[in-house]
Amino acid sequence: MAKYKECPKYNVLSLRVSNEEKALLNEMTRNTHKSISMLMREAMHHYTSVIGDRSGRGRVEVRRMKDEG
Repeated sequence: MAKYKECPKYNVLSLRVSNEEKALLNEMTRNTHKSISMLMREAMHHYTSVIGDRSGRGRVEVRRMKDEG
């Protein structure tokens, strides 16, 4: 039986990185035991919370993203 995901994610983003950036991401995945996708989501949440403090939108957006899974 297939594993059921409570909040499946269907959207795919593509990101071009340098060899050095890819090596850093690989190292981070080994050190944190998190996927690159999870690291990028966390980076996006952090960025929107910091930028949101200036624009007034970030905290609401991050809360909504966390609620969606």
